[in-house]
Amino acid sequence: MKMAKFLDEKAWKFAVVGVINTVVGSGVMFGLYNLAGCSYWVSSAANYFLTSILSYFLNKHFTFQYKGDLAGSALRFAVNIGICYFVAYGLAKPAVAFLLKDVSVTAQENVSMLAGMCLFVGANYLGQRLFAFRKRQDN
Repeated sequence: MKMAKFLDEKAWKFAVVGVINTVVGSGVMFGLYNLAGCSYWVSSAANYFLTSILSYFLNKHFTFQYKGDLAGSALRFAVNIGICYFVAYGLAKPAVAFLLKDVSVTAQENVSMLAGMCLFVGANYLGQRLFAFRKRQDN
């Protein structure tokens, strides 16, 4: 599949949905971590649990206009979110801890959450497009 095929109207719609989710999710994640004293994993997981529900419906109907079965697409979406979350945040935390070993754990984990968000976005777009909401003609 050519790169230009990924940078089409669907990509722009995904970006709009992503901005909405990023504003809401960042508030939840950084608020829980910095204001409520929750851990890195609880804060980042709460972000993705809550915003994934919104993302599913917006991307299903607005971005990908997927009309397939609800149960199948919801299951594929949930699997995609889970894999993307654990890979993105699982890679970000040790990588940032290594790169910023001389700064506080709080600073490391804030930067790790930001890095995890970036990794998650790219992986999630590909996962939703190629797996969760894939149409037969998208082969």
